[in-house]
Amino acid sequence: MKSMTGHGRGECAQDGFKITVELSSVNRKQSEIAVNLPRELEVLEAQFRDEVNRRIARGRLVARALLHAAEGCWLGQVRVNTALARAYLKELNALARDLKLAGPVTLDQVLRAPGVLETEEQITDAEAFWPAVKTALDAALAMLLKMRTREGAHLAKDLSARIATMRRATTKIRKQAPKVAERYRQQLIARIQQVGLATVDAADERVLKEVLLFADRADISEELTRLESHFQQFNDCFESSEPVGRTLDFLAQEMNREINTIGSKANDGLIAREIVVLKTELEKFREQAQNVE
Repeated sequence: MKSMTGHGRGECAQDGFKITVELSSVNRKQSEIAVNLPRELEVLEAQFRDEVNRRIARGRLVARALLHAAEGCWLGQVRVNTALARAYLKELNALARDLKLAGPVTLDQVLRAPGVLETEEQITDAEAFWPAVKTALDAALAMLLKMRTREGAHLAKDLSARIATMRRATTKIRKQAPKVAERYRQQLIARIQQVGLATVDAADERVLKEVLLFADRADISEELTRLESHFQQFNDCFESSEPVGRTLDFLAQEMNREINTIGSKANDGLIAREIVVLKTELEKFREQAQNVE
């Protein structure tokens, strides 16, 4: 079980360049990948996405690749933006006159102005850089997945505790359920006797029929069985090495359906208290499940 949050970083050098890949991921119900590659390497985006999709099944992942010359090596081009330099010179001279500053504007001052010097790293064959990009990406993914696995272990522990609490509540409900019809029968006879029909007893056909109807309406055995089945399905997810986040979302919906039905059918104070426990734990379970890949 893995979480959907984490980050990773990888590097690789080739032909005087260094490739750095940075990854970060957060929660999303579906898979969403945003890739930001240097202009020189944009043709590699499809391959880049394929590698990520093979390893990441759920969540929003932002990937950024940086390209720069290795230390002590420069293989790019430097260009001077002459038109921009003239504009800077004109404005700087005008500013110097307005401020009554002595001395002319120097070339060094103009060259320091933003955008006057343009640099461009030269890559003639982006495909040749794919092995380096993939190496950096693999390292970043390995770090990301390690973090997601570590966080997933904490999530699994918390989710298991929620399921254990819901199992205990369900066991109490199952133990109490057979007593509900008998309690209703006793209350029905007591109410009949209170209105002066003392001749009616527990063996009266009308009383038995009413109790049977109530018992049928209040029967929650099927819902309890399905709920316990969902608990078992969680155990299967817990042991799976595949992404289980969507399955957990579905299980949370199904458990909520059964719990609501049990709460509406069971006319009993103890069961009502356990329903509150079930709903509280299920809400926490649902929140945590949204973090699972």
